[in-house]
Amino acid sequence: MTRTGLRSLGAVLTALVVGFAATLFGCASFGPVTPVAVSDIKEVTGIWKGVLYTKSESEPSYVTLTIREDGSYDVLYTQEPIGTSRGRGKIVVREGRLIIEGERARGVGRVLRDSAGNLTMEVDGTLSDNSTLSAKLSRSN
Repeated sequence: MTRTGLRSLGAVLTALVVGFAATLFGCASFGPVTPVAVSDIKEVTGIWKGVLYTKSESEPSYVTLTIREDGSYDVLYTQEPIGTSRGRGKIVVREGRLIIEGERARGVGRVLRDSAGNLTMEVDGTLSDNSTLSAKLSRSN
């Protein structure tokens, strides 16, 4: 094997070891997450912030989701350098999950609690053009 080949192999092995160590550290600090069965929309009202991924875009969007007590919501997407986009819709609780119906998307949200008691929301959905999205949000308030 050439000197360049050994250097490349060394870089790959270093990256794997660092990645493995980061994974172990991440698991140790956050612990397991458990699903939360939502029974009332008021349990999730407030502001949630996180990252949104779509199959049609290579870069993630940053998203702010504001849920009101009546289940209506506003959402703000920000993607650099494109700018911002807004949406709104309605969320209902069904069988412990969040059923989301928006102007340009629909989906299902799940609420999770980590070992420290922090809530996160994972959303999987479909846009009006039939492309898919996923989001991971944390409560902001």
